[in-house]
Amino acid sequence: MSDAPGLIVDETGTQRLVGYVLDVGQPDRKARCRLVVDERHTNRHGVLHGGIAAMLLDSACGATASLTLDDSGRRPFLTISLNIDFVGAGRQGGVTATGRVAGGGRSLLFVAAELVHDDGTLIATASGVFKRVPDGKRAEEG
Repeated sequence: MSDAPGLIVDETGTQRLVGYVLDVGQPDRKARCRLVVDERHTNRHGVLHGGIAAMLLDSACGATASLTLDDSGRRPFLTISLNIDFVGAGRQGGVTATGRVAGGGRSLLFVAAELVHDDGTLIATASGVFKRVPDGKRAEEG
């Protein structure tokens, strides 16, 4: 599937498997990771699985870090640490994780994110440290 301006769709195996879309085209330079939650994304209690919530937050944080370098949202950053607080149940429907740079320098960035249901319910928050992959290197070499 081709990307609409600012949207990254089906770029990775994880995106294709889970079905989320990454929006890196907003003027505030905060990446948004969007998923419409259905029964495939829930745990045995019928709410959004914590691992999927963590993945959405991680993706929003990494893409937000990438937007500090250029407008593509595709420059690689590695997750060094990621802390998540689950504060509400993620029900079926639309959810969006939005990242925000909290600090850092040239090679390490501190990025925070919130995962919110379309009805405004806060589901989870995250804070993490992300390392820039030097130009010309692959992420596993970073």
